[in-house]
Amino acid sequence: MLTFIEDETLTSLIKGGMKIRNCFAMYKECHNILTQRQWESESSRVHFESGVKMGLGTFNLMISLLPGRVIKLLEFIGFSGNKQSGMQDLVAGSQSLGIRQVLCVMTLLGYNLIVCYVLSHKEGDLNFCDDLLAKQLKQYPDGVWFLFFKGRLEFMKGNLDEALMWYKKSWKSQNVWPQFHHLCFWELLWVNCLRLDWRESLLFATYLVEHSKWSRTIYTYQKASIMCMMKRSDLTSTELRTLDGLMKEVPKYKQRIAGKSLPMEKFACKKTERFFAQQSFLYVPALELMYLWNLFKILGKHFPLADGVFRIVEENLNELEARQQKKASSPLTPYDVDNKALLLLLKGAILRQMNSPLQALKCLETVVSMFKDLKEDLYLVPYAIVEIALIYVDQGKKEQAILALEDAKRNYSGYSLESRLHFRIHTALIDLKGKSYENIPAGGD
Repeated sequence: MLTFIEDETLTSLIKGGMKIRNCFAMYKECHNILTQRQWESESSRVHFESGVKMGLGTFNLMISLLPGRVIKLLEFIGFSGNKQSGMQDLVAGSQSLGIRQVLCVMTLLGYNLIVCYVLSHKEGDLNFCDDLLAKQLKQYPDGVWFLFFKGRLEFMKGNLDEALMWYKKSWKSQNVWPQFHHLCFWELLWVNCLRLDWRESLLFATYLVEHSKWSRTIYTYQKASIMCMMKRSDLTSTELRTLDGLMKEVPKYKQRIAGKSLPMEKFACKKTERFFAQQSFLYVPALELMYLWNLFKILGKHFPLADGVFRIVEENLNELEARQQKKASSPLTPYDVDNKALLLLLKGAILRQMNSPLQALKCLETVVSMFKDLKEDLYLVPYAIVEIALIYVDQGKKEQAILALEDAKRNYSGYSLESRLHFRIHTALIDLKGKSYENIPAGGD
């Protein structure tokens, strides 16, 4: 999966595809064993079946989420995925008494509470997750993963105080696996960002920078971004020096995996260059990250959450426009258009969550019209077009939504975080066009 997400070269896609195909073929062979073998022990059959359901179900579900260009390649090498079949297998596995039942449950929770929110614009089935978690927490009240998923469920519902409580329970439930604490701290960081509690989120961001080895570049940039959200007058002289130091360190830790840089790390490095080009300043970088991590949909759950973020964006937009008017006689600074486009994209995205589609469209269409004047942040335009498409979806304008999504998919390339947006476009088009768009045969036989 990482091969497909991070490396778009044909060779890597074929190599990764062949490995996945071999693994999937093993699960299909296990399926044949399950159906053809004469089982002497019913308990052995039940345990084996739960593993087959987990494997086939997870493969079918995840492969169905991949963008069309990848799916066509997979079909070429004889591989296929079917979402409905995958969900059926996982649900059946989650209801069994087999030892992989827990893995089936965790896969379903992971899909509905994480994958749906990261790779698509859809909501997961939160009621289904509620029922699953009630049963699992009754059986495993201190289960670290189930406590975590309960926190995630409340987070996705927009119940931020409850989310904080469950994430902290999960974090404090064990000390054997310290890396799991980092996962909880990541979530706690963003919950506090949505609450606009920058000081509290800074504590978790600092811990991740100092203790986690996953991506020092992303962690360092996240910490610096949160510090940028505070007024400079609220930062001590030591903290201001720390902020500059963090921005200088971001590029030092950039990794290459299989010869490729991670897209989010490249994005962070570009932003640090902008920070110094603008005399140690960035416009709302933590809000930009919240948008890119697809957390804005949570804002729509509670008006006060959205209103708080909206006020910050509006304040920065007014400040930028006032500064431009003062300098009306002199040329704009190199990044003024990019900064304004970013703020308008965020404003439009928030207004969509606040059910103000006409105002949102006005902001987003302005972003699209600025494409030729953008210096660096070319990603803003295709992301704005997808936001426009989602407004059309909300209004029931299906054909216009499809046209906008196809426009974003076909007419823009080479921008930051392109693969991330293509996943979301793909899942949106499947929803709008139906199964005919997937054109994927069932993969469980």
